[in-house]
Parts: sequence; structure tokens; C-alpha cells
Amino acid sequence: MANEDLRSQYPAADLKFSEEQLHIVERFATAKSYENGQVLIEAGKRDPNFYVLRSGEVEVIEYSSGRPKVVWTGGPRELLGDVSFLAGRASNLTRVAKGSVEALEITPENLRRIIDQDATFGSVILAALITRIQIMRDLNLTPLQVIGSRFSIDTFRIRDFFARNRVLFTWVDIEGDPHVDELLQQLKISEADTPVVACGTEWILRNPTNRELAARLGILTTPKEKMYDLAIVGAGPSGLTAAVYGASEGLSAMVLERMAPGGQAGTSSRIENYPGFPAGLSGEELAARIALQAIKFGAQISTPSEVKTLAFENGYPLLSLDDGTHVSAKCLLIATGASYRRLDVDGGARFDGLGVYYAATPMEAQTCVGSQAVVVGGANSAGQAAVFLSQCAGKVLLLIRGDDLNKGMSRYLTRRIEQTPNIEILTSTEITRMVGNSHLEAIETKNTKTGETRTVQTPAVFTFIGARPHTEWLPPEIETDDKGFIKTGVAVASSPLWKANRPPFFLETSRPGVFAAGDVRSRSMKRVASAVGEGAMAVAFVHEYLQTL
Repeated sequence: MANEDLRSQYPAADLKFSEEQLHIVERFATAKSYENGQVLIEAGKRDPNFYVLRSGEVEVIEYSSGRPKVVWTGGPRELLGDVSFLAGRASNLTRVAKGSVEALEITPENLRRIIDQDATFGSVILAALITRIQIMRDLNLTPLQVIGSRFSIDTFRIRDFFARNRVLFTWVDIEGDPHVDELLQQLKISEADTPVVACGTEWILRNPTNRELAARLGILTTPKEKMYDLAIVGAGPSGLTAAVYGASEGLSAMVLERMAPGGQAGTSSRIENYPGFPAGLSGEELAARIALQAIKFGAQISTPSEVKTLAFENGYPLLSLDDGTHVSAKCLLIATGASYRRLDVDGGARFDGLGVYYAATPMEAQTCVGSQAVVVGGANSAGQAAVFLSQCAGKVLLLIRGDDLNKGMSRYLTRRIEQTPNIEILTSTEITRMVGNSHLEAIETKNTKTGETRTVQTPAVFTFIGARPHTEWLPPEIETDDKGFIKTGVAVASSPLWKANRPPFFLETSRPGVFAAGDVRSRSMKRVASAVGEGAMAVAFVHEYLQTL
């Protein structure tokens, strides 16, 4: 697409500063000069800075086809960069000087200050940066390629990590791509080396861990503070909201997430009962918006950063991470949520990621296009998954243990399911066995009332049953109920673990200064809107607690 066409189709991305705005920028920028052919921003390199051009032109180049292609030419007073730069992520595109260029270099921290200076000006900048990411998504402009088999658990892991962290990439399926041999030869690798992640020809990682990928791409961040005002474990709706309110109110906030922003809600294909979004939105989209707000205000979000233990040093929470590092904070918010239980059926364990999935997003949906999909569960998450999958699967079987879908699911969802012709509801039904070779091929089901058995040919089972809280890492000082969910407020007021000379705050755990919000909290509402509310409320209690120190 030509430069003019892109500007016409995506007008919000075409951002030119006025002279007055340039004067504002100059206070936060460093003047730089570049000669023809010099690189300002290189694809694949993390922690890029932004640039505003004073004079000259810069070509924006992509390498998704393996060869350089100019997709945009920036001119005087234009801003170079996209919204991912604010989080320190690696650039997807290279920016090269075309002739002599005078530019103003701006760090992400200083761009945040510029945005804060003028709300109107800041909104225009953010809109442009967000639109540029959308252009890259629409045109698939990314040098990142995941090359691997559809039947490889590690290929699925890498794709899942990228998709959930909103990293743009192209998947090359070695079973189905007609050009795979040519690509392998170009990269000087063999099929036995896969899965690999390649950034053009700049670098290649053979079966990298999620942590290696995150470090390479700038998703994993290192602590900037010796002691944070607020550490947040878990980046679901409650944790991200707490980061927004904490950072916007001047608290130094660090969010530690073991997989990706969004939590369980982030894997929802469509949320239709969230206030203010009558047309609905995906959990991934909601999480991305809240995460951007948190980053805009200066919160740090690091993923994958799994907390292994919690201890207390000099009265303050001390978090030990899986890489051996530590994070200290004056207050702690536990927002680790809960995960769906694994299906305990004959042969089921070996098909995780190879036919058994615990989310229904566009990535998982690729596995059952035109085929028969099976959804297990009777709550809203299962209903949303069934409706979403019905758009691509030939047929969807919805299995529930009970005899009435209305008992655990919102009425708007049950009506939609009943009106969808390719969804079949199987009540009082459970899976007893899974079979297949390199991937799932069929399941056996049983009606618990009649004893009738049935063999179902399917490449994909989506399970949304039960809820297991992520509290296994907590010390005895944090009291939980008999199911492992964290007790808060009045539930710990009479606990022998509560040592303060005051009643606990509503979201406070049995340890003063440690709070819990969202699905991990005992007796929580298990709704996205309530999790968001608890995240905001937790910050109010954090302020009250900090006043007592």
C-alpha cells in the first residue's frame, strides 16, 4: 500500500507537530543528526526511543517478506514510533534516514511527561501510536516468524505466549506452508531445529523459553526501584486496574505477571455484560486498554515474572521471583486469579496444547476450523466460547454435567446458544476418555443418567470447569479458606494471624498491608466489572495503610 493510501486510510496515524508543540518536545528531547542510510530505530532491538523529525525524511521499512520494503516515509515534524515503545518493547519496523536528517530523540519516560503536559495533545499522540500498531496488525507487518509444527506442544506454547502478550508474529506451519523448505534453507536451519523464532535474518532462537522471548523483545522488565510503594502480583482486570489507579495517583507500582496481561478474563473471546461496551469486546482487548493506561501513568508491567515465594523483611513484603531476583514493596496486592481445572480423564494429560485448551481465542480456534469442537462447562466462559467457536467450527458440542444450562449461565448467553443452529447441548454428560496419536483425534463421552456412551471425532476440546486459585506460593501468614481462596476483611478480623490494633480494611488479608482482589479472593463476585472495582478500591486502602507507616 502506498504512503498516501496509508495516510488516507489511517488519518489518526499521520501525526505532525505544530511549531508550538515542537517547543514543548524540545524541553524533553536530545537533538540528533543522521546521514543518508543511517538507522534511527532497528527492528528487533528492544528499548527503542521515539523521534520527532526537525528536517529531512525517514523511511519506515519492514522485512516480513524477508526483503526490505518501504511502507511509510516520515517527514518534518512527524513522530516516529508506536505505542509498544512506551513499554520498552522491541520495534517491529526499521527507520532509516533518507538524506540528511535532524531529529529530536525522546525516551519513553519523557514522552509520558509530554503526554501529561497537555491532555488534548497527549490524546492525539496516543491515538497516533495506537493506530500505527493497528496498521501493522492489518498489514501483518512483522519480522517475527514462529516456524514449527502444528503438532508440537512447544510451537503452541510460543504462539500462545506471543498472542496473549499481543506480540505481532507470523506462524509458518511446517506441515502446511508450501514455502517452508525455502525458508528453512534461507535461515540455514533444518526441520529438526524447529520450533524456532526468527526476526528476519537478524537473529534466530531455537525452541526458546517464554522468558528468553520476553527478554529479547522487551516484555520482561527489570525493577527500577529498590522499594516500590505497591507491588501487584497478577495482571488480570483487578491487578491492572490497581496499577492504573496507583500509578496515576503517584505511587510507584510494579506488576508481576507469570504469563500475560489479562488473566483468565483475557482469554475470553467476548465479554458482552461489561458496562459501557454494549457491542461487547474481547478480554484481550480490554486487558490491552487497561495495560496501556497503566504504562501511560508510569507503572511497570513485567511478564513472564512468576512469584515463587512471599516473605517479610523489616515488616515489608519481599517477593522472590523464578529468576532468583527479588522485589520489595511497602504494600502488596495479590491478584493472581484462578485457573480452570484440568480434565481428569483417561489419556487427557498428554493432549494439553495438542487438542485440549483452556481458552477460546482466535489462535485456539484455528485448530477446529470446519471441524467438530467440544466445549466443557456450564458457566459464562463456556457459553462465550461455544458461541465464538460456532463461527468457525462445523459444529460445537456443549457438554454440561447438570441438566439445565440456565443454572450457571447468564440468560442472554443461553438464548444465543439455543438460537445457534450448529451448537448442540449435551446435558448430564462427561468425557471419559481421549484418544489420538500426535494430537487429539476423538473423545468418548458418557451420559451420567442413562449410561449411554458416545464416540465423538474432534481435534479440539475447550474446557472451562472449576476454579483453582493461584495461592500455592503464599506463606502461612496469609489465611485462605478450605478451597485455597484468600480471606479478607471481616473474615480475618478475629483470626489469630491478625496483629494490628485496628479492624482490617475490606480487601486486606490476615497480614496488614497485604491486600487481595479479584477471583483469588474468597467470596468474590467472579465478574470482570467487580474485579475492576476491587482493583480500584484496593488502591484507596493502600493509601490509608501508607498513612499509618
